Amino acid sequence: MDALRSADPRARGHPKPGASPLPWARFSAWLECVCVVTFDLELGQAMELVYPYDFRLTEKEKTNICYLSFPDSYSGGLGDTQFSFRLRQSGGQRNTRFGEDGEYNTEAPLTLQRESAHYFGYVYFRQVKDSSMKRGYFQKSLVLVSRLPYVNLFQSLLQLIAPEYFDKLEPCLEAVCNEIDQWLPPVPGQTLNLPVMGIVIQVRIPSRVDKPGSSPLKQINQENLLPAPLVLPSVYELDLFRCFQPVLIHIQMLWELMLLGEPVVVMAPSPAISSEMVLALTSCLAPLKYCCDYRPYFTIHDSEFKEYTTRTQAPPNVVVGVTNPFFIKTLQHWPHLLRIGELKMSGIYTSYKTFLHKDKTLIKRLLKGIQRKRPSEVQSALLRRHLLELTQSFIIPLEHYIASLMPLQKAITPWKNPPQIRPFRQEDFMKTLEHAGPQLTCVLRGDWLGLYRRFFRSPNFDGWYRQRHKEMTQKLEALHLEAICEADIVAWMKDKSEVEIVDLVLKLREKLVRARCHHLPVKEETLQRGGLYIETIIGSLPEDLQAVLHHP
Repeated sequence: MDALRSADPRARGHPKPGASPLPWARFSAWLECVCVVTFDLELGQAMELVYPYDFRLTEKEKTNICYLSFPDSYSGGLGDTQFSFRLRQSGGQRNTRFGEDGEYNTEAPLTLQRESAHYFGYVYFRQVKDSSMKRGYFQKSLVLVSRLPYVNLFQSLLQLIAPEYFDKLEPCLEAVCNEIDQWLPPVPGQTLNLPVMGIVIQVRIPSRVDKPGSSPLKQINQENLLPAPLVLPSVYELDLFRCFQPVLIHIQMLWELMLLGEPVVVMAPSPAISSEMVLALTSCLAPLKYCCDYRPYFTIHDSEFKEYTTRTQAPPNVVVGVTNPFFIKTLQHWPHLLRIGELKMSGIYTSYKTFLHKDKTLIKRLLKGIQRKRPSEVQSALLRRHLLELTQSFIIPLEHYIASLMPLQKAITPWKNPPQIRPFRQEDFMKTLEHAGPQLTCVLRGDWLGLYRRFFRSPNFDGWYRQRHKEMTQKLEALHLEAICEADIVAWMKDKSEVEIVDLVLKLREKLVRARCHHLPVKEETLQRGGLYIETIIGSLPEDLQAVLHHP
């Protein structure tokens, strides 16, 4: 470890041309830190290394990462396994070295935004016989900790670096972290070439303006890269069909349970299976964001264990992936248990009755695909398209109704505060369904009205409504700013007092700052025109006021 410390990149001298002046700023655009967790005979799981060294995890976070980085009920199998976890951040929100969260989150799909209160952990665990160890086994995990839900990218990265790390240890890890610190940050809509260990990983970062369901990255311009890059078709999409194959006949029910934010326990024989299933479940609402908590892998040592297992209140709105059979007893009061990975036991244990009828056509097509040995990616595409169309059929009437609550553009005038967005009235929305409901775009029959009523009580409705209301409020602010910047300010100033004019300067300046800080949908020329207006107005005022306004 001393070798690694002495090679601390903060002592690397001046940054390279084009590199960020802040140490680890580019690294932090992708990862928070890299952890190595080992098994100690006296301590159990122990944190061997956190890199970069100055990254601060709280003791609670370290303990949780240690337990989540090892299989809870490893069945004695040897070899390597990969899985994921999600961890609640403790100790309050901390600033990242990477300062562009706002811009990234504005442009990224809602489902791929950078998390503000949780970390994702991507784990590569190795257990092999080793006579030199006291227990007779080498047991170690390499963990990438990030705020980005890029499960495909980070698990692919681990496949490259973990085997090398287990052979060569710290110097190899330092070299990889230095390479990641040279990567360009993830910008939605861009295709990036990410060099690591002599290989170039090529990825496209999804954008909010992508058409939902459009095919991800195919072979893109190679730019004569040698060796040819490792092209990842998606940074985040799982093999949905492989995940859901054991429970295909329940796909309709699972979609409804996710939509309604119901508490679900996923019981699996390994963290690899539990974490994939939890991530598949939470992704099946796309492009609607799943707004409840979810834990791809959870252990009895987790700091939230008591919170989730208490019987003094209703189970929380969480999807939790577990492997320890102990949870069957401690979580038996939870309403829905999904068992997977064991042929005889696979299925869902619940008293829930679906609002919509099953899509038998889809299930027949997928079963026929199995018989014909259709490739898994084709089956996944069919399944993903079905879930997308189902979600869109459900959400489009809500989108149409909420758009009708926006004030008309002609009601926005420069010298008055913009009008308010009208309130969302559930009964008014329900009346629109007769003529513009999901039955227009979806063949599934059933109690759509009952499903909407139940959805209104879920955290997913609350999250969707808050996001839409925020976007509409920002749109109103942007339209109001544009109205001011397009108005004849000189004519307005003619009969105004100095106090009123100074007040306008301060308010307009505040609006321009807010527009930039919050990435409001305002054209750059509007912002520049606003700046020129301010200069023009200040220039018309007495010199003492000019001095004050130029140096507020």
